Amino acid sequence: MIAVTALGGATAQIDDFDGLRISECPDWALASLAARLGREAELAEAAARFLGAGLPEVGCCGGVAPFGVFWIGPEQWMIEAPHASHEDLAAQVKAAVGSAGSVTEQSDGWVRFDLEGVRCHDVLELCCNADSRAMAVGAVTRTRIEHLGCFLIRRGTGHFSVLGPRSSAGSLHHALVGAAKSAI
Repeated sequence: MIAVTALGGATAQIDDFDGLRISECPDWALASLAARLGREAELAEAAARFLGAGLPEVGCCGGVAPFGVFWIGPEQWMIEAPHASHEDLAAQVKAAVGSAGSVTEQSDGWVRFDLEGVRCHDVLELCCNADSRAMAVGAVTRTRIEHLGCFLIRRGTGHFSVLGPRSSAGSLHHALVGAAKSAI
C-alpha cells in the first residue's frame, strides 16, 4: 500500500501565485477532545499537563510545540501534532486525560490547506464570509467555503489554515485555487 494525500498525490499539492502559496498539509495528526459533563476542570488540568499549555478560549488557537490546539465548540478542542511523531495522537491524548474527556481520531476526516503570503485576504474574501482582515493572530472561526463547513485559523501575519472535510478535498482545493486565480 502506498499512502496518498487527500488530493490523491504521492506528495502534497502546492500552488504558487504572485503573493500567495496554497499548500496541502497532509503531515498532521488530529484528535478531537471534549470535556465530560461536570469534569471540565479536571480535563483542563490533565490537558494542560500533557500539552504544556492551557486549552484555548472560545475562538482561539494556541499550543506549545509540537502541539497546536484550537477551539471547535463549547468545551471542545481539536489537537494537532506532526504525524511523523504523533501517529497515535488520539491514544496519547486519551491516556493523558483519562475518563475526564472524550477523544476521537480525526486525522483522516480532515484536509488542511495553508495559505501564505500578502494576498491571503484577497482570496479568502472571495470564497468565505469570515472577515479574515479582522481576525487576530491566534483566532479561529467556523465558516463555509464552497458550501463546506470549514475551520479558518489565523496562524500569523499572512498565514492562514483552512481545515475542511477530507472527502471534499478536491472541491475545497478547487475553490481556493479558483479564488486565487480570480483575485490575483
